Amino acid sequence: MPSLDFSKPLYALAPLAGFTDMPFRSVVKKFGVDLTISEMISSNALVHNSKKTYRMLEKSPIENPYAIQIAGSDLEVIKRAVEIINERDDVTTIDLNCGCPAPKVVNNLQGSSLLTDLPQMAKVIETIKRYSNKEYTSVKFRLGFNEKNHEEIARICQENGADYIAVHGRTRAGRYKAPVDYDAIAKVKQAVSIPVLANGDIDTPAKAKWVLDNTGADGIMIGRAAVGKPWIFKQIKEGMDEASPELIKEVVLEHFDQMIEHYDKYGAIIFRKNLHSYSKAGYQGASVFRNDVNRIEDPKEMRELIEAFFSQPFID
Repeated sequence: MPSLDFSKPLYALAPLAGFTDMPFRSVVKKFGVDLTISEMISSNALVHNSKKTYRMLEKSPIENPYAIQIAGSDLEVIKRAVEIINERDDVTTIDLNCGCPAPKVVNNLQGSSLLTDLPQMAKVIETIKRYSNKEYTSVKFRLGFNEKNHEEIARICQENGADYIAVHGRTRAGRYKAPVDYDAIAKVKQAVSIPVLANGDIDTPAKAKWVLDNTGADGIMIGRAAVGKPWIFKQIKEGMDEASPELIKEVVLEHFDQMIEHYDKYGAIIFRKNLHSYSKAGYQGASVFRNDVNRIEDPKEMRELIEAFFSQPFID
């Protein structure tokens, strides 16, 4: 039995730099997400023995199946990065990032800039497929760089060994603001025979259902909508109601404790951005809380503040 079941909709947590680290992924996993994916990992940094990058490969024991996403375009470096990942036996998929729009990534022919050199993109996918000992090779891509050529990109992915693909329904030029083109994702689904995951602005159970119905995709990938709402997958899959204040408090404290365990006291500082998201659920004094969070560095003091703030009911 393959570890990814595409016979019913598959729900994946999208990789988000600075957010989808191991503590966050393990919190989301408890709400029934089918597939978790590492933050984007630079193949260069991995090959040059960056300790920080090596840590980014780590996963929680409950994360299964699990994908590692790499970025890069140098075939020798990609091969060596794959060989490093091959040494881990807890990885289901090696995923190639062809979607990141950040200039520092794009300027090195990585992320979405691979969409400007499709022959090279093809070689990178083929190299991963050839040297990987993992069950799956996958690609996450945008609809194009400046112009849309999504069907061509999808076919190249399939022809060079991708077992499934995730499609973000914007071009690189569209960043995160342009409307998502779900019709284009539907065309990708028609153009290939491998499974397709739809990605982009899926932020409610109703939207998830609509996207699946209207694209014919084999699953969906959610990123930004899960930040501050890791329970969204349970809402989509099981029809769970809106999260209660009690549940939110429990989740935030567990997430915080995992951050401290993973990053030591620096975890409190990194966790500030998560607290900004969690506090938007409808609480009294949220902006004061966010200001207080921004100056606190001590984990004990921060935990006490979290306990107090998230113990209150929502504003009616």
